[in-house]
Amino acid sequence: MMIPKGGMKNIIKKAQELQSQMEKAQEELNLIEIEGQSGGGMITAKVNGHKELITLDIETEVLQEDKEMIEDLIVAAVNQALQNAGKAAEEKMSSITGGLAGKMKLPGMV
Repeated sequence: MMIPKGGMKNIIKKAQELQSQMEKAQEELNLIEIEGQSGGGMITAKVNGHKELITLDIETEVLQEDKEMIEDLIVAAVNQALQNAGKAAEEKMSSITGGLAGKMKLPGMV
């Protein structure tokens, strides 16, 4: 198969543009905050688009509960936030790659 004249340059240019867009998206994922809640909003976990826990807010009333219940509520809130972050990251990358990032499991992609 022959590549048309200038075709390789165009392929390289497109790849560089895609790489630049992916890097920008990765930076944007650092800036977004995604929430997860449990206990009717009594516990709120916030993570960034890279699934790093940023804050954990526990309403004072929850502290009256037993230790195991508090732990379960924290785990539920964090897990929900992480799931939401995963969806947000997937949507962000999919908008750039046309859905290829999720299908190919590209290294370095969230």
